[in-house]
Amino acid sequence: MTGMTTDAGDLRELTVGTGAGGEQLGTDMVLNIGPQHPSTHGVLRLRLVLDGERVVAAEPIVGYMHRGAEKLFEVRDYRQIIVLANRHDWLSAFSNELGVVLAVERLMGMEVPERATWLRMALAELNRVLNHLMFLGSYPLEIGAITPMFYAFRERETIQAVMEEVSGGRIHYMFNRVGGLKEEVPAGWTGRARAAIGEVRRRMPDLDNLIRRNEIFLARTVGVGVLSAADAAAFGASGPVGRASGLDLDLRRDEPYLAYDQLDVPVVTKTAGDCHARFEVLLDQVYASLDLAEQCLDRVDRISGPVNTRLPKVVKAPEGHTYAWTENPLGINGYYLVSRGEKTPWRLKLRTASYANVQALSTLLPGCLVPDLIAILGSMFFVVGDIDK
Repeated sequence: MTGMTTDAGDLRELTVGTGAGGEQLGTDMVLNIGPQHPSTHGVLRLRLVLDGERVVAAEPIVGYMHRGAEKLFEVRDYRQIIVLANRHDWLSAFSNELGVVLAVERLMGMEVPERATWLRMALAELNRVLNHLMFLGSYPLEIGAITPMFYAFRERETIQAVMEEVSGGRIHYMFNRVGGLKEEVPAGWTGRARAAIGEVRRRMPDLDNLIRRNEIFLARTVGVGVLSAADAAAFGASGPVGRASGLDLDLRRDEPYLAYDQLDVPVVTKTAGDCHARFEVLLDQVYASLDLAEQCLDRVDRISGPVNTRLPKVVKAPEGHTYAWTENPLGINGYYLVSRGEKTPWRLKLRTASYANVQALSTLLPGCLVPDLIAILGSMFFVVGDIDK
């Protein structure tokens, strides 16, 4: 097959493919995957250079979902920015809101009621479980296993019910406020949340036994897409992706915020750094987060008092700047807030986990085969809105 292509402005005739005799030259083929493609988790584009079935070079091209959240922060007050914040990573909405309000509270030097702090931690851990269950269902689906999706969504629905009861939202909770939470939780909610946690914990082995040691799943993921600890650190990878490569870093334990310093936070790490290790970290983290959420609910039941702080009608952060970071479900999220003493932020810069994690694809993909590309891409656990903001 012959075709015309341009290289540095010159027209050259290239022969793509082999098999037409020993004299025929083969050359690399450029293939675009996306930006609209079922395996790209949204509007991500990959520009691949292929030599037959093998990937020679890969360039993730981002920006197709850029909605200008950081610019919009500058014309919204401190209540309105929470609406924008919970949308960039739509699977971790509660955690996104939390990072923003922590930054504002830090700048204002505000003390949050203790009951609100423990409720925030319980809800953040339940949100983490919801995030992980989504990927535990969708990742096997991408490489051909349909059944785990049904189990994962069964567990998601159980926890969604208690999240919806407390906040009114199923995805965008809008439950954090500067100074605490929107309102007190319904009577008896902690008991229902505890029952939901027990139910999910009891049924998780159904999903775990189905997929963790499945021989087809192992064949597709073990030894595929290995990210070394050095590369993970160099790209700024964090969360399950970083910990699967041996980076023993979790802000809940290492730089505690809220009241995580009063809990013994188990940090799940692996050393293999391959697709299977990343999946296992996610799976084990669900059990750890269910335990943490239960501990937080026990503390909530022992604490009485308000869940928010009385604020003036117009909230103005004092002039200055601060940086808050949180251990989001997908990794470290940072919030750099600069205020000039007005009712809107002068600048609010997001450091998102997905943006750092997806950069590693340019190192991970070269050398792999095209079928493995989907397995690697899915195992990076990113949300495109979180990359493009």
